[in-house]
Amino acid sequence: MITDAQGHALSGANHEALASYEQAVTAFQLYRGDPMASLAQAISGAPRFAMAHILQAHMLALATEPGCVAMAQDVMNGLRQMRLNERESSHAGVLERVLAGEWTEAALAMDRHHVQFPFDIVALQAGHLIDFYRANARNLRDRIARTLPQWSPEMPGYSIVLGMYAFGLEESGDYARAEAAGREALDLEPLDCWAHHAVAHVMEMQGRAQDGVGWMRTREPFWSGDDNFFKVHNAWHGALCHLDLGQTEEVLAIYDGVVRKTPSAVALDLVDASALLWRLHLSGIDVGERWVEVAHTWDSHADGQLYPFNDWHAVMAYLGAGRLADVQRLSQALRSADGTTEVSRWAGDTGADLVDGFLAHWRGEHDAAVQHLYRARHIANRFGGSHAQRDIIDWTLTESALRAGQRGLAEALAHERLALRPHSPVNRAFLQRARTAKPKAQVHLDRPTMVPAP
Repeated sequence: MITDAQGHALSGANHEALASYEQAVTAFQLYRGDPMASLAQAISGAPRFAMAHILQAHMLALATEPGCVAMAQDVMNGLRQMRLNERESSHAGVLERVLAGEWTEAALAMDRHHVQFPFDIVALQAGHLIDFYRANARNLRDRIARTLPQWSPEMPGYSIVLGMYAFGLEESGDYARAEAAGREALDLEPLDCWAHHAVAHVMEMQGRAQDGVGWMRTREPFWSGDDNFFKVHNAWHGALCHLDLGQTEEVLAIYDGVVRKTPSAVALDLVDASALLWRLHLSGIDVGERWVEVAHTWDSHADGQLYPFNDWHAVMAYLGAGRLADVQRLSQALRSADGTTEVSRWAGDTGADLVDGFLAHWRGEHDAAVQHLYRARHIANRFGGSHAQRDIIDWTLTESALRAGQRGLAEALAHERLALRPHSPVNRAFLQRARTAKPKAQVHLDRPTMVPAP
């Protein structure tokens, strides 16, 4: 019987294909190299190697890109013709739920999977990403906490599991333990981009911008290679630290020299590009024609159906590029979502308010922006991203409150931000502006407003 590194039986495998499969698993764990090429090689040598197809489907389904999801569906169609063992059938059931837009059902099915297969590291990583994409901080932590005590440092993949735990701890606000776990994981495996990124998140959340700059620079050889899938995202974290320090020239240098040096069409990279340009815009920096390239690249992904978090980031680029018709297209698609799947409920419950709130802010209709963004800001356990990524909502909301003359709300939001990051120059500036702003009559936050079509 052929097994993986953790001892699980592998249907349809042979020894030659196993080597390629394990190479793909390692690349997936470290976000380095080309796991899809290794899986293609494994499948070529063993066409009915079930876990090779399953890992391929996980990576495609979790890309949150329409083209990749269509490819994942094709992989699943082939998988249905194969004989699967119990563990592999469980994986297939999770994938079916993700592809149907039912992310929480998929996460719950994966929870049950881990009870029976606690050492299934592919399932742990896929489940961790499912929790990330639905913004469930508790399960990012507890999915790993439920299984980690059964692992030992001698087991293959232990450091990877520890790195995932570090990120779950960070998203749950347990910053000291998160940093300790992340650093321990990196001591065991210095190339673990996810663990490095978990520590970067800790520094971002604690407002340790100078520490963050140093962390990115000293570890740059480990995360900056051209074969590193997380190269752009880690560079984005460094840029956030520079931005908090008011070093906008460094931010633009990172944007031009790393984030969009090679214009990537990967959705994760586009999210980072849009979010960084929007933050620069909020900081009063003219980013010129950079919006146009990012907006054009979003066209193949922003369909208003698959993943609203991406659509919202596409809207930032469309606004910057002056493509208001595309903004309206996405706004209408999100507002008309039928609510029959979890993803469509994300679209109508939160995505639409985010899009309309950012549109209102861009137009200078700041009272309307406040209405939309205040409703949409509490999106944890709904959809998408990390606390660091979602901070752009509160940043834009606070800026709109200031520009709308809603002094009381702006000051309250500034205090809220300073409670988490008391040394942040951005947050201190918010409070100073709020205290010196000319007051205006308060607007009721629960009174709905609509943004007129462009």
